[in-house]
Amino acid sequence: MLKNARFLMSNSDHTKCPAPTKPEFAFIGRSNVGKSSLINMLTDNKNLAKTSGRPGKTQLINHFEIDSRWFMVDLPGYGFAKANKKLKAEWNKMIRNYLTERENLVSVFILIDSRLSPQPIDIEFINWCGQLELPVTIIFTKADKQSQTKTSEHVHRFLDEMDKMFVEAPDFFVTSATTRVGRDELTKFIEENVSEYYE
Repeated sequence: MLKNARFLMSNSDHTKCPAPTKPEFAFIGRSNVGKSSLINMLTDNKNLAKTSGRPGKTQLINHFEIDSRWFMVDLPGYGFAKANKKLKAEWNKMIRNYLTERENLVSVFILIDSRLSPQPIDIEFINWCGQLELPVTIIFTKADKQSQTKTSEHVHRFLDEMDKMFVEAPDFFVTSATTRVGRDELTKFIEENVSEYYE
């Protein structure tokens, strides 16, 4: 279960990613949603993905190999990163090409800040993924930052929005990089999908 994680490469061109010989799980979300912290928590390596208080730290497609069996991909965040319009356009093209062309992509993990009401930018991105029939899984982050009641309220409001968009709502997980809530459930989900990939 996520015993060995190693960084492979960073690039801006999906055609230069590692050969698609292993199942792949991509992590993406609005800037400052806690993506790097979640990746580090899942892999038990606080230095694997670079965390920053400054939104938009991740600017490339970052590949990590997990247990020599699957790829974890850290994608640039969308939303509030302080980058110029030309750079944002390049990111958007890079992300779009990666998500639509990567044949071994098992799931797009879309991270949502559990402290917030449904945000239009998240809804728009998930809707875009749905239109392209990309395999989506929702991960709610920062569940430790408020009461369980508030987290549950925001999660259910977001899931209500999902019901409007999907015939069958995506799988979802509630997590905290600080308390490690959701780690076992999420890693089990990944392992099950990895096993199915190799069947």
